[in-house]
Amino acid sequence: MDLFKNITVLSLEQATVAPYLTYRLAQDGMNVIRLEHPVYGDPNRFIGKNVLDEKRMNSYFLCINAGKKALTLNLADQKGKEIFASLLKELDVDVFITNQLPKNYQKLGIDYDIMKEIKPDIIWLGLTGFGPDSNEGAYDPILQAKSGLMELTGEAHGDPQVAGIPLPDMGTSEHGYGLLMKALFKKAATGVGTRIDLSMFESTVSWLTVPITLSKTFGDKISRRGNTHEFFSPVSVYKTSDGFVYLACGNDRQWEAMVSQDMFKSLAKEEYKNNKGRIEDVDNLNKAINDITIQHTSADLVELFKSITVPISVIKNVQEVVEDPLVQRRILSSKDPKTGTELTLAPPPNMTPYLKETNQSLSFPPRFGEQNQEIYGKKLGFDEAQLADLKEKGII
Repeated sequence: MDLFKNITVLSLEQATVAPYLTYRLAQDGMNVIRLEHPVYGDPNRFIGKNVLDEKRMNSYFLCINAGKKALTLNLADQKGKEIFASLLKELDVDVFITNQLPKNYQKLGIDYDIMKEIKPDIIWLGLTGFGPDSNEGAYDPILQAKSGLMELTGEAHGDPQVAGIPLPDMGTSEHGYGLLMKALFKKAATGVGTRIDLSMFESTVSWLTVPITLSKTFGDKISRRGNTHEFFSPVSVYKTSDGFVYLACGNDRQWEAMVSQDMFKSLAKEEYKNNKGRIEDVDNLNKAINDITIQHTSADLVELFKSITVPISVIKNVQEVVEDPLVQRRILSSKDPKTGTELTLAPPPNMTPYLKETNQSLSFPPRFGEQNQEIYGKKLGFDEAQLADLKEKGII
């Protein structure tokens, strides 16, 4: 969609929450330029294996940075601030994103009021751990602990657990994506920019819809429950002769269909006829189901439950997920013109017009300062001698 190709995003980003958001914007075809300090850069560039045998391009960084460009700039330097102002004007930047601590906004010249003077219609998004009035650091597991997610994750009588992916990071990115789209609509309709402050903590807590209402309104104690569901049964993981399946029986009709099958007829008890009775005896019921499923293969159970339209799935590993035909057709790729390395990238939440146009391919994650020459030279007009001087002084 040409509409998004005309939008330029400048992002002072590192770690996950801002990079994943701008990765989503790159999938729409926006011109995404990531800014990094010329000495320290994004710490995630050093995380994971050194798969390309070069500095600052480790495997962890490659996962969510395809489709972007990269500049280095020291915003603490006065000359760096001047260059930043030129970037805003000469690149006609539409959106600025940062996950810097709020105490650095003024020091780096990235405060909304400062930037609005340079670019009045700027859409400004500050991603923070706990809001613009807090400078507390916020790593994803800390947010999982503080928001209640860890209390809700794990076995009922076991320790709290972190989720397998960084949900506070990526959930906040998704909320930021929606807010930016609203701001872009507002700008298109009125020509007016927007300041957005998005707290990762508030974003994460907003997902606790059922736990908060039931806990505070009705006094329920909401805590982790392992693989079972608080209100429906049988819903859990069950062992098979060759692995595990997750079965989700969501209503009494599905239960009747299940116990109508020969292997489960022993469970067709009057007290289990309604979901309420099954929930009241959930531990014994799950044990009884497990005693049956362990005698059958995962494939046989999946075939049986699909035939009676009761939801079931084998528990797949990541390799198996990627091989799923529904995933395979949506997978993204990115090829390095330098080494020939081709990345397999996770599919987008929806296939954008831009990704269709590019055959689901994105440019390779940018090397450190890869576009310095292109943007500072061609766009801002610095010649080779000036660029060398700026680099020697640690400004770029």
